Amino acid sequence: MAEVVVVKFGGGLITNKSKLCTPMLETIDNLVEVIDRIINCGLKVIVVHGAGSFGHLRAKYWRLNEGMVEDHKFAPQIDCQNQYQAVSLVRKDMLTLNSIVCDAFTKRGISTRSLPPHQWAKNTGSNFSGEISTRFAAAEDVIVTFGDVVDCDIGEFGILSGDDLVVRICRDIPQVSRLVFAVKGVDGILSKPPNVATDEDLIHEWSPSVSYSGVHDTDIDVTGGIALKANRGAEVASMGIEVVIINGEKPERLFDACLGKSTRGTRILDK
Repeated sequence: MAEVVVVKFGGGLITNKSKLCTPMLETIDNLVEVIDRIINCGLKVIVVHGAGSFGHLRAKYWRLNEGMVEDHKFAPQIDCQNQYQAVSLVRKDMLTLNSIVCDAFTKRGISTRSLPPHQWAKNTGSNFSGEISTRFAAAEDVIVTFGDVVDCDIGEFGILSGDDLVVRICRDIPQVSRLVFAVKGVDGILSKPPNVATDEDLIHEWSPSVSYSGVHDTDIDVTGGIALKANRGAEVASMGIEVVIINGEKPERLFDACLGKSTRGTRILDK
């Protein structure tokens, strides 16, 4: 079995997070080109992508991360009257974004298998229910999954983050050697807010005992931003798997990180 690399495309990297359902097509193509090169180096790749503007904006308005909210009177939108319709629309939008990502692979002659979580996963957090090992052991060049709205035992539904998905994938597939988070706008975890940080403020190695500055857009994001990536990355690092956060707008860094080469970014340690 070939060595496996798990790559997380941040939702803010592959979409314009401020405009509903707006993909960044050039960025997606650049990322796919790198994955093509990685495959040609003999590695198996699993891609997990975020939701960005295809999920967070509507999910935030309808508070889908909280599950069914009984005591709140939502003002209906033109195309959505209640939380149940919002769940359906977000799932549909995520399938659209997933198709855009998979189509970019297809154009390069790369076969993909898409695994929408709402079809096979239940509950949220990194200990969600859902069989991984067999489902992700497919013959296609790239397996693609994504953050999604899933059914839950409590609250009826909730948001299963792509950052939670990567933990279970790394835990349940023994051939995974490294996990790479490709994010937008920053080189990794910073010791100061991004708007004032300089090149010297990049934290090259981070563990849960190290303080840092992270920007989490609570007006849009319904997951945990960079903090969730850092914490989930530490979970994966505790399994003996190399974890790196890099700037996904720098394709060569993604390539080097996936091959285990030294590159600018933040390496996540478990302690």
